[in-house]
Amino acid sequence: MTEPPGLSTVNEWSDEQAVALLTECCSSTVWARRVAAARPFRTAEELYARADEVLAELTEAEIDEALAGHPRIGDRPDNASSAREQSAVASADRELRAKLRAGNEEYERKFGHVYLVCASERSAQELLDVLHRRLDNDSSTERRVLRAELAAINRLRLVRLLNHSIEGGR
Repeated sequence: MTEPPGLSTVNEWSDEQAVALLTECCSSTVWARRVAAARPFRTAEELYARADEVLAELTEAEIDEALAGHPRIGDRPDNASSAREQSAVASADRELRAKLRAGNEEYERKFGHVYLVCASERSAQELLDVLHRRLDNDSSTERRVLRAELAAINRLRLVRLLNHSIEGGR
């Protein structure tokens, strides 16, 4: 398997630069520091595996820190990654966006945190359907689902980061 040239760039970043850029993938500073500390990575898969391992080790408070970096589905994203991942929601009609807002509020009342879902390449209706299904979860089940969704988002962002390192010379 040929590794993307961006992996060598990631390995060459200073510790501070690596943590700052990894925090753009996941808002948990603990996650970013632990992933950065594992460099150099021989393969992209090694990076992804370490990212997943670190995520699995995070405390609930550290997961909450990661959640704080994600806007509500349907809200105006405050970063380029979220905007890209939620692009289908931006074009949804007003009624569907209102249903997403109401669903977000219900979800937050029940679970005490933002509804996190890997939104990339999903329609607004699909995201609403997933939200409604997840409202049936108990808190423990939902935290497991949330961690899996966060891992998927992190993976997408890490892939993009490697590719951006190739194109943008970060």
